Amino acid sequence: MEKGQTVELYIDDMSTEGQGIGRTEEGMVVFAAGALPGDKTRVELTKVKKKYAIGRAVEILHASEDRRAEIWCEYQEHCGGCPYSGLEYRRQLAVKEQQVRSRLERIAGVEAPVQPIVGMEEPERYRNKAVMKVSTGGLMTRKGGIQEPVHEPRIGFYQAKTHDVVDCEDCRLQIGTAMAAADATRQFMEEDHICSFDPRWDKGLMKQMTVRTAFGTGEVMVVYDINGKGIPNAAKLVEYLDDAVYEAGGSLESVVIRNEKKTITLAGKSTITDAVSISDGDGELPRELDFEISANSFYQVNHEQMEKLYSVVRKYVRMCDTGRRGSPVVLDLYCGIGTIGLCIADLASHVHGVEIVKDAVTDANRNATINGIVNATYTCGKAEELIPQWLAGEEEAVRADIVIVDPPRAGCRQELLDTIAEADIPHVIYVSCDPATLARDVKLLHEKGYELLSATPVDMFPNTGHVETVALIQKRKSN
Repeated sequence: MEKGQTVELYIDDMSTEGQGIGRTEEGMVVFAAGALPGDKTRVELTKVKKKYAIGRAVEILHASEDRRAEIWCEYQEHCGGCPYSGLEYRRQLAVKEQQVRSRLERIAGVEAPVQPIVGMEEPERYRNKAVMKVSTGGLMTRKGGIQEPVHEPRIGFYQAKTHDVVDCEDCRLQIGTAMAAADATRQFMEEDHICSFDPRWDKGLMKQMTVRTAFGTGEVMVVYDINGKGIPNAAKLVEYLDDAVYEAGGSLESVVIRNEKKTITLAGKSTITDAVSISDGDGELPRELDFEISANSFYQVNHEQMEKLYSVVRKYVRMCDTGRRGSPVVLDLYCGIGTIGLCIADLASHVHGVEIVKDAVTDANRNATINGIVNATYTCGKAEELIPQWLAGEEEAVRADIVIVDPPRAGCRQELLDTIAEADIPHVIYVSCDPATLARDVKLLHEKGYELLSATPVDMFPNTGHVETVALIQKRKSN
């Protein structure tokens, strides 16, 4: 096979970037832009490697019955944010569930006990956090040394594989308050001739804006990343934001600016509060919790699915056999602002949270206080360093029955997995946002005497190529 060659393929899978995946008659894997699962297509190869090829669909010979009949979003051909939006939602779920299963089987080498994926009833307008790039095309200098923006303010998302900002007036993943705040910012920047940051010359002000909306309370925070100490005529901007957010049904509670050195509250509070309801589905009353969220906090972006995700975690905690110990001692690693640990605290004798980000630890301890939870404590540091210290000091945490990890996309550090195994913690509940790194870490734990009992995918990110998974892993019992 060579570049420029055309091949016919049946597409049976999809990459996280939205490329259809098929195999040639010789068995070579081909990633095809513009093709979807269920398509039979003619693909022109643009790059050929030893084990795979990359191409683009030049003709759809037979369209998948799961192709959406209409364009889902007017920005679909330009913005790279929703690579799965060409597929009907039921097929998106099937593809993601199969991705989790195949990664576990192929990478971890284990028989994958994957449960049915947990989807959404209405898979749009679900994001409680919008991170939008700001661009005015840089600066141009007119006669007299007057600097002006190259073009009108554009606020939105990068076009796929570029740094060109697609000016997005209505993203179907975002709630209305985020779009309203972006529109108010455009108006302010245009009226006051505010420029975006141009990294080529290290000039200009606005880099990006982040809008957080607490679905449980309606509170809204707007955060601006800037190149400078402040925003000129900021009071006018805050007024525009307040009116726009109110018209969209929210309540502007916080406006924050960040530069490379510090985070400053420009107006209102430094945090917003969200209300979360977690149900086990066993007839008990839902567990109601409030969480304070600051500008730099990690918080799940899908409120509805977050509640379902944490319900799965609670289910897995209940499945852990702690023998005669009664309520388990739980380590909550990569704990962020404490959401997972606090959601299961009523099932534990104690929750010990560990997080490397100092501000997040402050938020976690405050959230424990807000909710009247006295059996959860949070410490700043690296878990792979703290757990051995606790072992040496014979602290209660070393008797942990369960460790919950919720790492970034890169997965757990191997030193942490080594530490968990050396501490002989019998149960691991792994919350993953990447099936490949989950499978890699399951394999490492398997080599250290653990086995995968169950994995439940949760679709936190409809219309994108990402999926969250909760896995229950247990130490194998010796004969």
